[in-house]
Amino acid sequence: MGLSLPNYLRAKADVSVASRKDVRCILMWMQGGPSHIDMFDPKPDAPVEIRGEFKTIPTTLPGIRFTEHLPQLAKLTDHYSVIRGHDPKNGSHGTADHIMMTGHKFNASLPFPCFGSVISKERGYHEGMLPFVQMGRNIDRRFNGGIAGFLGDQYNAFEVGEDPNEPVFRVRDLSIASEAERARLERRYGMLNDLEQYQKSIENSAGPVKAREVFYEKAHGLITSPAAKRAFDINAEPEKLRERYGRTKFGQSCLVARRLIESGVQFVTVTDGGWDTHQNNFKSLKEKNLPRLDMGFSALIEDLQVRGMLDNTLVVWFGDFGRTPKINPSAGRDHWATAGVACMAGGGIRPGQVVGQTNPLAEYVTDNPVSPQDLAATIYHSLGVPLHTWYKTQDGRPIELCPEGKPVKQLIG
Repeated sequence: MGLSLPNYLRAKADVSVASRKDVRCILMWMQGGPSHIDMFDPKPDAPVEIRGEFKTIPTTLPGIRFTEHLPQLAKLTDHYSVIRGHDPKNGSHGTADHIMMTGHKFNASLPFPCFGSVISKERGYHEGMLPFVQMGRNIDRRFNGGIAGFLGDQYNAFEVGEDPNEPVFRVRDLSIASEAERARLERRYGMLNDLEQYQKSIENSAGPVKAREVFYEKAHGLITSPAAKRAFDINAEPEKLRERYGRTKFGQSCLVARRLIESGVQFVTVTDGGWDTHQNNFKSLKEKNLPRLDMGFSALIEDLQVRGMLDNTLVVWFGDFGRTPKINPSAGRDHWATAGVACMAGGGIRPGQVVGQTNPLAEYVTDNPVSPQDLAATIYHSLGVPLHTWYKTQDGRPIELCPEGKPVKQLIG
């Protein structure tokens, strides 16, 4: 009873944060910039040069309509939320990969860590599994997008470039086909240890060497780990479920992401390319992008829900920015920095919400704007990472994790 109000509130917040430490995350990154107006924020009453070729369909939410090519996601809107008020504040590739995946403005002299790298540092290896995995390589790295930045290379993602939809899906760095290969691996690991010891004895600064040593030690353990192989063994899944996710690289990557989260991985980024639709926007979306997204995203939500994993798995979907409301002469849409869209599900996020809106021509946000910094704050809040966490750069400079963003209040209750 002697507890002061500030101490009580602080203690309550600490308990709340601790309860979210078990939440893991799957981030779906749509490289190139998905068209908000042709997906989750259509404008059926706008002029044809704005609204485009697609019709709209109702969702489970009164008055909310999606494009006709997202029928599965339209049926599940009571399980996730859509941020129509997303304001990317950026219309350039490369910098977008950095801004959207860190919640920090681009700084050429200071690469900030992406979400997965922060979670990797905060939580480390769990049950012998990698903390951070990236499916696919559709991330623009020119401006340090999707990397650990100043935290150090040991917190970078374990990247899987192979296609899980191929008849034989083997993650190269986790595949040892024979005892001869295993013996060769052990010899190489021994040689690497000798080299690392030599480097440490002659280098003044052992920081980068130490980072490499930790990384290689963990990698060696995972290569020889049956648990890691099982996590990536997508062939263990029923064929019917694989068909539900869609037999595409994106769909099967979403299924692998679920298996990884289930096996102890803390953060999985699923990347998908082909969203930079300057030409033939409607043909590309109709025939490729939207069908694979609709199947993979909706199947992931359903699968997590059925398995009782959705409450403890945050699912996030977004890309670089939005696209121009007005169609260009090549039947495409160009980069657009003042309006976009994002989706969130699970992980304690309130479902069935539509946050914000754009004007009748989908040009700019008119209500409840959500910046990349706000998206970052919402992600970290859901994952139980205090926004005012401080880190140090390699030269000792203190950096605050999320100084500008605020969690989207409509989504966190």
